[in-house]
Amino acid sequence: MDPDGAKGLTTMNTPTRDIGLVWFRRDLRLQDNPAWSAATAQHDVVVALYVIDPRLFDRAGSFRRQQLLANLHALDETLAGHGGRLFVRHGDPVDLVSETVHRFGVARAYWNADVTPFAARRDLQVEQGLAIPVQTFWGSLVHAPGTVLTAKGTLSRVFTPFYKAWHRRPWDEWPVPGDASVSAEVGDSIPSLEVSGSGPGGETAALTRLEAFLDRVDDYETRRDLPAEDGTSLLSTDLRFGTLSPRTVSDVVGESTAGRTAFVRQLAWRDWYAHLLVELPEFPHHAMREPFDHLTWRNDPDDIAAWKSGTTGYPIVDAGIRQLLATGWMHNRVRMIVASFLVKDLLVDWRIGERYFRHLLVDGDVAQNVGNWQWVAGTGPDSSPYHRVFNPVVQSRKFDASGAYLRHWIPELARLRDDEIHAPWENAPLDLAMAGVELGVDYPHPIVEHSQARVRALDAYAKVRLRPAGES
Repeated sequence: MDPDGAKGLTTMNTPTRDIGLVWFRRDLRLQDNPAWSAATAQHDVVVALYVIDPRLFDRAGSFRRQQLLANLHALDETLAGHGGRLFVRHGDPVDLVSETVHRFGVARAYWNADVTPFAARRDLQVEQGLAIPVQTFWGSLVHAPGTVLTAKGTLSRVFTPFYKAWHRRPWDEWPVPGDASVSAEVGDSIPSLEVSGSGPGGETAALTRLEAFLDRVDDYETRRDLPAEDGTSLLSTDLRFGTLSPRTVSDVVGESTAGRTAFVRQLAWRDWYAHLLVELPEFPHHAMREPFDHLTWRNDPDDIAAWKSGTTGYPIVDAGIRQLLATGWMHNRVRMIVASFLVKDLLVDWRIGERYFRHLLVDGDVAQNVGNWQWVAGTGPDSSPYHRVFNPVVQSRKFDASGAYLRHWIPELARLRDDEIHAPWENAPLDLAMAGVELGVDYPHPIVEHSQARVRALDAYAKVRLRPAGES
């Protein structure tokens, strides 16, 4: 073994080397990473560990799997620039973190905590299996759970009071990185990337995307709801995998304009849902407003199949699903429309849609996905009323007036005029024929009539008694 670590550590460390271990998970970066900074500041050598857990990897959609691999390859390259490598293992972290600690003679382990119940259980099991100290941080959030509270010392169930407290709270101080060397042992291999299916991985590419967002962030407030444009940040995947720190994003964007302030506010929403999940681990499985767990859902299999395949006959809904199936991503405004259609128009349990999104989305994040689905369903936090029902045609005409988004994802309707494309069934058969469209052949008839479905949904919701919103 090279005593200077130039060729990596292959057996137990020599007594003269103080070794720390960083277990990477949803923090695939070195910059602004408190766990990495603490380890490199406190040890001579750091082992950079990533465990590919089949319980998570095999259940993720193909786009998220590919993006994870792209980020792992990029992190490995970044570490190579520091003279080391990413030490990768495949299997159960409960066993493999402990094995790695023993293999290298690690003195202390570091990682950034996660908010999901699965992660909390796993991390506790890992820590209990180690005979060394463990130091954890909240490197994936601006503020740690439990630190943004009301005057009564509680987590607000309404966003605006949370946001005000979030905004005025100073950031916790994170460690300054040190100059430890990095182990160059590679462990198991990182699976190869497919030819397509992921964007450029790693923190360098993420920082490039952040820089590109600065060119349009000032228009964020007015352009973010237009799905045919790049009006959103396109950083959700980077935040999900931790190739960007949310504190870096907030610091770089700032709040010098209305658009920038509106975007930073979204980072507060992200923290809020994460904090709620820590406090309410049942959040993914039960309505936050308990009476809504007793809703009578239709859950019609044919309706669900049409929704999942983008064949509902409502262009804005179908375009969103087709974008998801083709790219692993969906525009945020369209996500709300698509979710509302499933829950309200089709009266399908929000949990069915939430799990479908979570599986397919490249930026699939339990806290964010559950929080947004419960918000749309009217079963969750904040003052989202259950009687809010998105009209898909009105939404389509408002946010995609030219039909550009619809034409991109539903090319069979491309020849319809701007005023025709949002609701093809409202047009005369001759007008449709002139555009090469025959409903039921080229594009489906609507599977439900919105106004009738809205009444049906409101009746179902009215049968359960609303629990008063939590104190703010």
